[in-house]
Amino acid sequence: METTLEVLPVGGRGRRKRKWPDELKARIVAETLVPGSTVNAVARRHGVPANHLSSWRTLARTGRLVLPAPEDPVEFASLIVGPVDVAPLGKTGAEDRPEIVIGAVVIRLEAGASAERIVSVVRGLEANP
Repeated sequence: METTLEVLPVGGRGRRKRKWPDELKARIVAETLVPGSTVNAVARRHGVPANHLSSWRTLARTGRLVLPAPEDPVEFASLIVGPVDVAPLGKTGAEDRPEIVIGAVVIRLEAGASAERIVSVVRGLEANP
């Protein structure tokens, strides 16, 4: 789904200002969120000053620039690790084991699994997609 870069020149004489459409800004900002990419590299590739791209990233963080949906089906699951001394409410037993859900796959850890154990499993899953 390759699209062409369209920049609209604005103004008359002297230095030309360019008007970047919000959709194009959002696509360029989304490229900076890919693991391993840098703002400077993305800015160079699109002919955008790096400070403009940083400003656009700030707009996206504050919700004033809507980013496109990711192209690959990424699913996130929230993981909350609390203090050990807080007892869970409700029943106790095998149902209270920590679970990590990734799509249709459910990984159930042993009851009372430490935060370090949970983190090591999550990091292992990140390393082997």
